[in-house]
Amino acid sequence: MTPAPNLQQLIDLIRADAGSDDVLAQLATASSTITDLNATSDAALGYFVDRARGAGKSWVEISAVLGVSKQAAHKRFADAWPGKLDLERFTLRTKVVIQAASGIARERGQSFVGTEHLLLGLFTEPQSVATLLMTEAGLTEHDVLAAIDAEVPPSAGGEPGATKELPMTPRASHVIGQAAEQALLLGHNYIGTEHLLLAFYQYPDGVAAKVLIQLGLTEQAARDGVRAALEKLTGTQ
Repeated sequence: MTPAPNLQQLIDLIRADAGSDDVLAQLATASSTITDLNATSDAALGYFVDRARGAGKSWVEISAVLGVSKQAAHKRFADAWPGKLDLERFTLRTKVVIQAASGIARERGQSFVGTEHLLLGLFTEPQSVATLLMTEAGLTEHDVLAAIDAEVPPSAGGEPGATKELPMTPRASHVIGQAAEQALLLGHNYIGTEHLLLAFYQYPDGVAAKVLIQLGLTEQAARDGVRAALEKLTGTQ
């Protein structure tokens, strides 16, 4: 296991980052560094807890590994998706996609929002990074819809006239939370459609991931495509 930096290494790092012998400047740098480390540590732990949940592990098993009670583990991690997410970090296009998913589910006669509805929601933002990436990979909205229909056919039992927001399935909720983790892993301070796309693959049993892979867009291809698209946008190629 890679050892974490010891106390002296951390102190030396903070002093170097402060770039000054002023004690208040060093204190400010220390405060900022520790806050960032705590946030990153919590997010990293949440990432692996979420993966464990996605793999079917129970809260009893997870709490035993973490050395805390089941209630403590559940309160700390289960309640974080997606209610405690900083919605300000979501780009406007990502918010539009998430909001559109509810209407798409309703149009399909379904009373819930699943990962498939989030995937279809991406096509409401055709100029987003994720949708452009899918289009370039040969995935059309028509093909995606047909593949989703094969997995989860539309229902005639929904309430197409209703206007209230539909509840998300646990998996769809976790995908949105996982988008934040993908942004963190890529070092981004925003959550875009590209992060939502990558989040689908963290739940291979979800309809969205199945459809994407079935249509030929693997997780590695999506990651490579996201990196290439962002490099092009930032001019770092």
